[in-house]
Amino acid sequence: MALSPNMNVMLRAAEKASRSLIRDFGEVEQLQVSLKGPGDFVSAADMRAEKIIFEELQKARPTFGFLMEEQGEVKGTDGEHRWIIDPLDGTTNFLHGIPHWAISIALEYRGEVIAGIVYDPIKDEMFRAEKGTGAFTKNKRLRVSGRKDLPLSVIAGGGPSLNRHNQATYINQLQSLLKSVAGFRRFGAASLDMAYVAAGRYEAYWEEDLKAWDVAAGALIVKEAGGYVGTLDGKGDPIYDGDILASNMTVIEAVRKILATAAKETAAA
Repeated sequence: MALSPNMNVMLRAAEKASRSLIRDFGEVEQLQVSLKGPGDFVSAADMRAEKIIFEELQKARPTFGFLMEEQGEVKGTDGEHRWIIDPLDGTTNFLHGIPHWAISIALEYRGEVIAGIVYDPIKDEMFRAEKGTGAFTKNKRLRVSGRKDLPLSVIAGGGPSLNRHNQATYINQLQSLLKSVAGFRRFGAASLDMAYVAAGRYEAYWEEDLKAWDVAAGALIVKEAGGYVGTLDGKGDPIYDGDILASNMTVIEAVRKILATAAKETAAA
């Protein structure tokens, strides 16, 4: 299937940035032995990748705006299109030499995401979708899992850091889910978690305290793979409201009920 001009632009930008990140990842693995650690180096790697993506996209579409993790918002002159970019999703994994991180790029048109890619350079997996045309990795069509029973399901999630107020809620939600599912995974890269839901590897994924650049591309990929994307309570905007639940269409309500009940129990305790 022929790719749209915008999708080709996104793919080229991600692939160019990935070469820089792969080189830096090789360096950061060596820095693990130092006492200071590779934190500053990884921040520089993040900025380099974002600069590459920004320059490539701006060159190809000079009137489009940007929303980026590192540089923030850059207004576009057309007022309708905006790129949403996370140049390195899974920074902590990258920091520790764990080969599970991704580049996420989405294109928003009049407030709606119409194209998205999530690229895992280490595994060379490119997940992509455009509104109304389906989701793919390479030339393979992506479909969410068809599993209907929670005891057969694997659920993914992202937990809050130590200083977040909702840690108790998350622990209670996790404990409640573990009683009902086949397994739980926490891999530390929201965009890849969502891509894995789209590919049928997980039945569902949830997380709170996220930003638009974490989930914009992944949300479209899940939807175009036949899945559901919403907030934990089913209201609001999952891309901009900070919490997200992505799932196939068959276990979504069971997962949402468990998470909601656990959250209420925590609040009442």
